[in-house]
Amino acid sequence: MLTVYHDRFKDIEVTFTKEMIQSTGLLTEEVHLKCGSDFWPCVFYSTSFHGAKIVVNIKSGLLEKLRHSNNVMSLRLSFKSAENGNPVTFFISGRVAGTAPYRDSEDVSLINVQYTQRPPDDLIEIIGRILDANINSSKRKDDRIILTNETQRKINLVSRETVAFIQSVPRRCILRELSFAGAKLIMMGVAKFIVDKETGLRLDFDDPRESFLIKGKFTSSEDVEGKKEMLAVSMEFDETQVPTGYKVRVNEFFIAPRLDSRV
Repeated sequence: MLTVYHDRFKDIEVTFTKEMIQSTGLLTEEVHLKCGSDFWPCVFYSTSFHGAKIVVNIKSGLLEKLRHSNNVMSLRLSFKSAENGNPVTFFISGRVAGTAPYRDSEDVSLINVQYTQRPPDDLIEIIGRILDANINSSKRKDDRIILTNETQRKINLVSRETVAFIQSVPRRCILRELSFAGAKLIMMGVAKFIVDKETGLRLDFDDPRESFLIKGKFTSSEDVEGKKEMLAVSMEFDETQVPTGYKVRVNEFFIAPRLDSRV
């Protein structure tokens, strides 16, 4: 998968927004620019598999240090492992390809770094799984995960029993299906008080433990045979509100057979 990720996504630049930092597990306080034997704390602003942009304070003489080193430097990055929570730390060698004041500041610069080698496999995997999930969330948005004991275990869903907040009022429900684009669940209620109402669905996962509140609305309902006052309700997520971490969970369920076939 690493070669696939690298070849498919090598030219895509990913900006480290707050959500991207959370989804990748970037440990922001552990990010440094290394030049010679000295380290400068910096902000990892964006990256592709060719290079990165970083934001750094230059008052301490960094630019002069870079000139003396012929602009040769490296980036020290650290991410929280999705498997065990431990830090994964590595260096990427590079050269400074250009600098510019950051937001017109005289003290802070945006530095364009060109990688001088292929990034470590850890970075390719971390970025690749995010980009793969984002692409498949559109291509496979209607593919469904029918929730059974086995599929619940595979996706690491804590429980099928959860809560839907209908116009901010919590209602207990049982999940039956999940997809990139929505969910189907069972709950008590009257259709006219549920369908077309703004809703937030809480989903809890393990390994690692994560909770998401995904916003959307109920689009349709049908009676549950033999269960008076019970409804099977379909929910459509607001695609602009679906967390990246949730997309990764669903995507890894769908690509698991492809990964297993490569073992």
